[in-house]
Amino acid sequence: SMRERERDRVFTSLCVRSPRLCAFPSKLSKTGTKYVKAVLVHRMFSLSQSAAALCICVGSFSDPEDLPGLAHFLEHMVFMGSEKYPAENGFDAFLKKHGGSDNASTDCERTIFQFDVQRKYFREALDRWAQFFICPLMIEDAIDREVEAVDSEYQLARPSDSHRKEMLFGSLAKPNHPMTKFCWGNAQTLKHEPKENKINTYERLREFWKRYYSAHYMTLTVQSRETLDTLEEWVREIFIKVPNNGQPRPDFSNLQDPFNTPDFNKLYRVVPVRKIHALTISWALPPQGKHYRVKPLHYISWLIGHEGAGSILSVLRKKCWALALFGGNSETGFDQNTTYSIFSISITLTDEVYNVIHKIQKIEANEFHYQEQTDPIEFVETICENMQLFPKQDILCGHQLMFEYNPEVISPALALLTPERANLLLLSPEHEGRCLLKEKWFGTQYSMEDIPQEWSDQWAGDFPLNPSLHLPAENKFIATDFTLKTPDCPQTELPVKIIDNSRGRLWFKKDNKFKIPKAYIRFNLLTPLIQESPENLVLFDIFVNVLAHNLAEPLYDADVAQLEYKLVPGDHGLVIRLKGFNHKLPLLLNLIVDYLADFTAAPDVFSMFAEQLKKTYFNILIKPERLGKDVRLQILEHCRWSVIQKYEAIMKNLTVDDLMQFVTKFKAKMFVEGLVQGNFTSAESKEFLEYFVERLQFKPLEAEPPVLFRVVELPQKHHLCKVQSLNKSDANSEVTVYYQSGLKNLREHTLMELLVMHMEEPCFDFLRTKETLGYQVYPTCRNTSGVLGFSVTVETQATNTDFVENKIEEFLVNFGEKLTNLTDEAYQAQVTALIKLKECEDTQLGEEVDRSWFEVVTEQYMFDRLSKEIEALKQMTKAELLSWFMGHRGAEGRKLSVHVVGFGKEENNQPEDDQTSKSSSYGEVSKLTFLPPTSALAGATMITDIRAFTSSITLHPYHKILS
Repeated sequence: SMRERERDRVFTSLCVRSPRLCAFPSKLSKTGTKYVKAVLVHRMFSLSQSAAALCICVGSFSDPEDLPGLAHFLEHMVFMGSEKYPAENGFDAFLKKHGGSDNASTDCERTIFQFDVQRKYFREALDRWAQFFICPLMIEDAIDREVEAVDSEYQLARPSDSHRKEMLFGSLAKPNHPMTKFCWGNAQTLKHEPKENKINTYERLREFWKRYYSAHYMTLTVQSRETLDTLEEWVREIFIKVPNNGQPRPDFSNLQDPFNTPDFNKLYRVVPVRKIHALTISWALPPQGKHYRVKPLHYISWLIGHEGAGSILSVLRKKCWALALFGGNSETGFDQNTTYSIFSISITLTDEVYNVIHKIQKIEANEFHYQEQTDPIEFVETICENMQLFPKQDILCGHQLMFEYNPEVISPALALLTPERANLLLLSPEHEGRCLLKEKWFGTQYSMEDIPQEWSDQWAGDFPLNPSLHLPAENKFIATDFTLKTPDCPQTELPVKIIDNSRGRLWFKKDNKFKIPKAYIRFNLLTPLIQESPENLVLFDIFVNVLAHNLAEPLYDADVAQLEYKLVPGDHGLVIRLKGFNHKLPLLLNLIVDYLADFTAAPDVFSMFAEQLKKTYFNILIKPERLGKDVRLQILEHCRWSVIQKYEAIMKNLTVDDLMQFVTKFKAKMFVEGLVQGNFTSAESKEFLEYFVERLQFKPLEAEPPVLFRVVELPQKHHLCKVQSLNKSDANSEVTVYYQSGLKNLREHTLMELLVMHMEEPCFDFLRTKETLGYQVYPTCRNTSGVLGFSVTVETQATNTDFVENKIEEFLVNFGEKLTNLTDEAYQAQVTALIKLKECEDTQLGEEVDRSWFEVVTEQYMFDRLSKEIEALKQMTKAELLSWFMGHRGAEGRKLSVHVVGFGKEENNQPEDDQTSKSSSYGEVSKLTFLPPTSALAGATMITDIRAFTSSITLHPYHKILS
């Protein structure tokens, strides 16, 4: 895939023995012996997964001018078989068989490959994987097919505003600078144009691989429980065969100041895909990577992005001008490379301010010292990239720690952030019809104009500073007590119930495994009020948004101090989630409850979020995959209100009085259920629930509130619901074929997991690799409010979705034959892989908490579900698996197909060019357009009135998976 531009912070683990850095000779070249650098990591925890990652210092900057996207295409192609292991999907099949996964990503100057697998199979997986860098096949037939996957990835990215902004921004660089390159690649640049220009893409791919996939450009990280000596022996044996061409590594550091051009310091108005008003102010700075020990942009972004009292966002929020503000540099290749670094401030604006336009080290150290383990595959990816960026003494923590404070490094960067050097990018739907320019690759409509002289004069003048702006005050949320508490009750392996009465229920488990001074607190405030009407659902959404808004400033310091909190409007209640250092977590929870008890909503704040939610619902519905889910669940779950109905409700001019009446009812009666895990005692935990009761003074509910929906029992036939996409400029379609199993117990749910695990690799191989129907193809195990089923989904650019469904049917027939002929050995290997995944020890407390919380919110309370599933797996047979699959097929099958049909053309998969049309690209989303089937699906029963269909069939009772 193309490298995601926003990257989560990844922390290195402390639970490792000192890693070993070694270099070993690769294949000899004419220039002599060169070396592959490797880091070997031995984990002391008994993790059953091993992982490896390899980073090559070549990316899309090295694309040839006549083959845009070649680096990205090569990243795809090397996976498709090798001389030693020629099966085209052999590596994926091997990983799926043994509980593993893999991925790869192409950035501007680096390409990263990574995989994980059960430790038992790590040596063989490492050898299979290494062949992609030793002797990949890259046969011509596979090249023609994989171009379609690259093109599908491009088409899926095309409706993304963030990707569109990047491509537009890159186009502003100096001519011939690599920032202007089309890094994605598509069928046009990699297939059609090369044929017209008599370019042999096959030969050029092999040339690119020989030139750039060279050992001395590569860094490797492996992590496993084997000894460092064993890991070093394996790596030397396997990777010594990686060829080395002895040529100098790609270097673009001489191409400085790519945006020192008149086109940069302008105001760009952009028509976004989503309904959003946003302003991005960007500065192009000299490359800052060399200052990683100081990280000057971190200091600046911390001050600008601060959200507490006295901050820029605080002032803008109080004026109801902005909803969010982000400042900084994501440190991905687009934002920071050897030619420049970007510093951006992005502000999500309200309607009101858009009309006006027509303005640390201690915390890092605490987190580093007490951090939790990361997944092995994430850890090795980070470290192998760090090896390309930092000297060996800093490869574990160079991306995270601020080693030095040096004003002489920070000040020059700050001095460059002046108005006359800024680029302004203003996104708004209001620009539609006024933006006559079009970005070449993503079709973004935009206009360019000089920054108004009035603005420039104001910025250059001597204006008074806003007295509301000031530096952050001392942070009262920074933890200072890291003592591990002494238990006040018997230690248990599973959560236990410590409170159960008419107002609430509390589950508790003192951590005795990870032994870190952190904890998780979760509460669910349940009430049937939420699901009474679409209007209530909308008021609930506004309520949670306004509450979060009210808390944003007073609790921003908690966020800075690594205490995380989240308010989630669930289907049946308000979910409050907290985690972090336990010392100050009670202070955080009490403040949230206080603001909930004393809830207020100013009319302008209410209006701001009502308008924003209109855009949010719209932006959900224009995505084919979200619309498909909305339609599917509206059919399956009785009394579920759809996003379309919520959109209709919010357009009815609800008032702040409606909101306050809803909140009064919400707080009057509820049932509060919670879970506390980590470094707390049971007595402290009880105080949390008691504080809810004390502050909110709520009464008990008359009846137990539902936590699930009732689900329809699909008839034993094929039903099809086919709707038009609600985004007229989106070429993407989605087809999901769902088979309902019904009310089943734990054994069948585990059997379904095993079935889908068997299905994953054949599904990818058949529908993507061979049939090239789309980039995203996948089977899913479905638990719909306790009712079991499975589905196969294809996200495609084909507008003939009936053809795609028939290909899914063809795959399922093929898969049934594969299951029939499955060997005992292959069956048992998959069972073992699933058992190993379920036995895999948690790398952090949060994984255990997530499982426990699922049991609490669904009120099933089977906290040892994993062990019961493992026992069920050990008793299953191959015949049972085949019988289970075949039972869903044929005349007995309960099948529902949901198609969301995009607006792409049949040929070349391009969305229609709407430039000459006067109609808005922002379509009406409050009504579904149902489409008829073609003759290819003539036997299907059409659903064109969802409510009429669901009211005519049987409902399953509420169901929990317990036995």
